[in-house]
Amino acid sequence: MDATPVNESCAMSRHASLPPMMRTAGTLVLAAVGTIAFAATGLPLPFLFGPMLACLIAALLGMPLRGTGQVALAARTILGVAVGASITPDLLSVLPQMAMSVALIPLYILCIGCIGVPFFRRVCGFDPVTSYYAAMPGGLQDMVIFGTEAGGDPRALSLIHATRVLIVVTVAPILLTQAFDTELTQPIGAPIGDVPVIELVLMVLAALIGWKGGERIGLFGASILGPMIVTAALSLSGLIHVRPPAEAILAAQYFIGIGIGVGYVGVTLAELRKDVLAGVAFVGVLAILAVIFTEIVVLLGLAAPVEGFLAFAPGGQAEMTVLAIVAGADLGFVIVHHLTRIVLVITTAPIVARFIKLREE
Repeated sequence: MDATPVNESCAMSRHASLPPMMRTAGTLVLAAVGTIAFAATGLPLPFLFGPMLACLIAALLGMPLRGTGQVALAARTILGVAVGASITPDLLSVLPQMAMSVALIPLYILCIGCIGVPFFRRVCGFDPVTSYYAAMPGGLQDMVIFGTEAGGDPRALSLIHATRVLIVVTVAPILLTQAFDTELTQPIGAPIGDVPVIELVLMVLAALIGWKGGERIGLFGASILGPMIVTAALSLSGLIHVRPPAEAILAAQYFIGIGIGVGYVGVTLAELRKDVLAGVAFVGVLAILAVIFTEIVVLLGLAAPVEGFLAFAPGGQAEMTVLAIVAGADLGFVIVHHLTRIVLVITTAPIVARFIKLREE
């Protein structure tokens, strides 16, 4: 007997028995417990993976979870502002020095797509759009948002990319400390009290204007790209000089983790096994490609080992940025490569995904 209808109907009945606000409050408390547990055990990015894992486990157990709606979308704008604030005149001035290594990014994406799309389509049996967005090395939340907007399977994308990012971000700190002898002791950002009030106000305005303005003009992934574009303009004009405060970045990770976790409500064990195992297998493929391209840039003298590793690591842009900050790496180098990857993936995604879908039809 198929367990899917029973599990989903039971979950729905339990959900209906509690007021929405109580379910949201319970979800926030559960996420906080997950954050504390991750922090206490020293696991990486506790504000992202603590809530995500706690909500994932609770969802699989049929607990009545509920997301935070627009709050989760607002949290994504903080990441867009963080990336945009890192696009500075100094960064632009050193772009020519990175040209050769940046030129490898399209080849890197092409190799991933040529292997990943057939893997997810032929081996794992996903639909064309889901296969494409599952293979693309974008940020965890970016690919889930963009893939869902394009008609992909949000649960499959969430599980596959969560698996990818969780493995990469868990293993990367170990490699940085053990293989590269790098201490992860740098702060992720200045405390909110150290950030000028006028810049905080500008960041909030950039987030809101970029997000809502982007939605109004139909910008793909407006909650991230809109704030990034507006903040980059403010940064390049000299009005913003720092990233969002540490508290804001931690809050963004917290609500994004919740949003991803509650997306698993109603998922079956069969889906979990299929999607997670597919994600684990694909991480192995990504790891091989990342090592190859890292070795290329290091051997050619285009980057130091730590910077090369972080620039081509197949984790999410936001998570790799956080690792670059705490590792004291050249943030400009890492950001340029990840931004190039993200921009190329985002701008080409609708065209390529549509082309693949038409071919399959």
